[in-house]
Amino acid sequence: MLTNAFLIALKEIKRNILRSILTILGIVIGVASVIAMVMIGDGTTANVKENISKLGTNMLTLRVGQERRGPPREDNSAKAFEDDDIVAIKNEIQNVKAVASENSSSINIVYGNKSNASFVIGTNNDYFIIKDWELSDGRIFDESELSTGKSSCILGSTIVKQLFEDENPIGANIRLKSFSCNVIGVLKSKGASAFGRDQDEVVIVPLKMSQRKIKGDKDISSILISITEGKYIENAKSDITALMQERRAIKVGESDNFYIRDMEEILSTMTSTTKMLTYLLGSIAAISLLVGGIGIMNIMLVSVTERTREIGTRLAIGAMENEVLLQFLVEAIVLSTLGGIIGIFLGLSIGVVVVNMMDLPFILNEQIILISFIFSTLIGVFFGYFPAQKAAKLNPIDALRYE
Repeated sequence: MLTNAFLIALKEIKRNILRSILTILGIVIGVASVIAMVMIGDGTTANVKENISKLGTNMLTLRVGQERRGPPREDNSAKAFEDDDIVAIKNEIQNVKAVASENSSSINIVYGNKSNASFVIGTNNDYFIIKDWELSDGRIFDESELSTGKSSCILGSTIVKQLFEDENPIGANIRLKSFSCNVIGVLKSKGASAFGRDQDEVVIVPLKMSQRKIKGDKDISSILISITEGKYIENAKSDITALMQERRAIKVGESDNFYIRDMEEILSTMTSTTKMLTYLLGSIAAISLLVGGIGIMNIMLVSVTERTREIGTRLAIGAMENEVLLQFLVEAIVLSTLGGIIGIFLGLSIGVVVVNMMDLPFILNEQIILISFIFSTLIGVFFGYFPAQKAAKLNPIDALRYE
């Protein structure tokens, strides 16, 4: 009986092929939209995770002031850190791999007749370990440059392209503010950070040089700390908090004038945001599935009306009500399922094209594909049942008289 109902359904779909295509269009668009949106959202989430991992490995960021969510900002209202704080963290905190300052200033960089506004970061050689920076050319700072604050600098690849083009920058002198700085190295490219800033648009200089010639004081605005393994991060955060409370003479009950953030917190915040947006967009796209279901119900009601005499004939010669109900229900399910299958392939195609255009990772979410297919089938069952029941409840005599 089920096989016969399926064959009749296929025959009716082929008999009104254009109407069938228009009927399933809502299902196709709905399923395709959901799959494409989720695929793009998953790719965006993976891209955010990858970008955040580029910021450093097992990294803690120690900043002055009260904690604020969002991109890091310098807070001048609280007491700055000192060189001795870096030494204390290195000597007194266990499982610390590297500790570096991060004094950041936006300065106009000049070379010849070319200039570019860029971030200049005053730090030490541990900074390259913490940030996973590698050099494509040249060298890092030597001890004399770090201890004396010699005017040496290491450039990001974007600065090199903008100021030097095809010229080798090693050994050249660039101008920072009113003083000259000798280029000793070039960093390998990292691309954009999770916050959208170009990480390669940077100039790295010794901390003492930054303090003396750029900042004009001995303050340190933030400290980066790399922990040997991820399992030690929570203990390290607690130990660093206690150490800084002691060094900054913070009394019991007083609020800390510093805060610590780790990459897991940033990763969790940003990925949860992208996932929420993904499912929000997917939910909005799923509304068109309901629209498609209403379209199926409408067409099935029309089909019942058109085939009233046929239904009356079948009932008159002995067909059972459940057989008539099954025939129309199967037809609705076939329409919605066919729309779901076409929508899956269309959604995957759109998703692949978009993630390639946006240079995002390709993430195949089998779960959302399965859910979309099941949902499209259930749409056929739900919206096809009422027309099928109406057909099954027709009075054979009235149906045969229908013109």
